[in-house]
Amino acid sequence: MPVFPQYLTKDQEDELRNIANQIVAPGKGILAADESTGSIGKRFAPIGVENTEENRRRYRELLFTTDKSCAENISGVIMFHETFYQKTKDGTPFTKVLQDKGILPGIKVDKGVVPLAGTDNECTTQGLDGLSERCAQYKKDGAQFAKWRCVLKIQQYTPSYQAMVENANVLARYASICQQNGLVPIVEPEVLPDGDHDLETAQKATEQVLAFTYKALADHHVFLEGTLLKPNMVTAGMSCTTKYAPQDNARATVLALSRTVPPAVAGVTFLSGGQSEEDATVNLNCINNDPGRRPWALTFSFGRALQASVLKVWQGKDNNVAAAQKELLSRAKANGLAAVGKYSGGADSAAGGQSLFVAQHAY
Repeated sequence: MPVFPQYLTKDQEDELRNIANQIVAPGKGILAADESTGSIGKRFAPIGVENTEENRRRYRELLFTTDKSCAENISGVIMFHETFYQKTKDGTPFTKVLQDKGILPGIKVDKGVVPLAGTDNECTTQGLDGLSERCAQYKKDGAQFAKWRCVLKIQQYTPSYQAMVENANVLARYASICQQNGLVPIVEPEVLPDGDHDLETAQKATEQVLAFTYKALADHHVFLEGTLLKPNMVTAGMSCTTKYAPQDNARATVLALSRTVPPAVAGVTFLSGGQSEEDATVNLNCINNDPGRRPWALTFSFGRALQASVLKVWQGKDNNVAAAQKELLSRAKANGLAAVGKYSGGADSAAGGQSLFVAQHAY
């Protein structure tokens, strides 16, 4: 009988499992507030807010100081490096503000998407150099989980074998390094919605990408019970002329996941992928009501789909903070209900039906 080495101690495994399970507790999900300096500038531009460090701090303070009832539906917040070390105007670190509400601080640890040479405009993600040291410091400073995004594109000849192998291995190395440092890794292989492909094509591409990803995670001895997956929902390309019902999207999504994602994975926290706030919530609700096999918690890790209405109401003005926070509470509650399949629609919000699609989304 071969003896296999123990890559994590039992205590390490227990800690990772507990953190992951806390994040995907019933009715709870993640607020992705990890936009880079450039990306948040793109959010500020339509509302006429200058992209300065102080305005970024003010906006994140608005989000994180929302009434503690937000913790009923938001279990964790992913932050950008700058945000992670910022404080409220009275000097309280953002990480402490969140911890005092019972919300886990998380951190984006990748260094951004870069071109993958030898491919048809495909990409990979950089940031593995020095990652272990960064993770150790983030853990010491209060982070409990991390996120790393890879991007795959549906085109005539893509996603290619090369891109799927490369991105899967990058995600696996990241996940292993995170776990060695006590951080739960959120594994994000996003298949972009750009294109005119139909739902079936999107499902097939998503299945292939996820299959490559979990092969790599197994090869790198990643402890699956201490991981979360952050995939795209399976939807047709944004330019597809065929219209599909939310139930069609849900069926394709659950099939893709059930064919590729091991039941050991703690949970699936979907990205919104440019869907409107309401569409993202309705699709999540349908996913949680699909009759297919769903052995994992299926919840949200939304950025744009939790913040569009907040930004629209805030407009950079202090006297709009309370109203903007109400928008966040409303969307968080709607998505919390959708995460357990109990959203009946009708959550009124300032930007509920507005498309949030950004072509070739990078941040």
